[in-house]
Amino acid sequence: MPESEIEFAALIGSRICHDLISPIGAVNNGLELLSMTGVSPSPELALIGDSVDSASARIRFFRVAFGAAANQMLGAGEINAILRDYYRGSRWSVEWAPVDPQKRIDVRMCFLALLCLETGMPYGGSIRVETSGDRWVLRGQTEKLNIDPDLWAVLATPTCSIKLCPAQVQFGLLPVLARDAGQQITSNISQTEITLSF
Repeated sequence: MPESEIEFAALIGSRICHDLISPIGAVNNGLELLSMTGVSPSPELALIGDSVDSASARIRFFRVAFGAAANQMLGAGEINAILRDYYRGSRWSVEWAPVDPQKRIDVRMCFLALLCLETGMPYGGSIRVETSGDRWVLRGQTEKLNIDPDLWAVLATPTCSIKLCPAQVQFGLLPVLARDAGQQITSNISQTEITLSF
């Protein structure tokens, strides 16, 4: 059995993402076969193709954010490809600064932190992910923030009694993972900038 409920939940996340990627890939293969048979491009096929690409990108991102981390390393190329595909056409631009391979658990926490920043920056903006010594620092800049103080307090105090909705699960998971890794989440919020570090 897994060592903790968090680890068990991560295994469930990995299983769901693993099982969903195959049918999505099959749809994409079907579209490629249609294009090879001479079927004329149409808005309908383009819409299906865009939807398949979006679903695939989300599953790859969520597999890292919510799946089991183990002791794997992820290279900068793979990380940047996931982020590029996930944020393509979105309101946010994300820059991943580290060039060396990173521990999957660290990337997992960064991806969860990105989801937290998205919540605080619902109108879009730019986010930079970098390292400073042994700590990770994520800086989000935008023209307008939307901050729920009770929600953001959960990052510093995982035992907060606030009830999270499904769209906020990253706020509950990130501080637990950080605590298990011996780290503490800190945040600094101004009028147009959010900084998260751990």
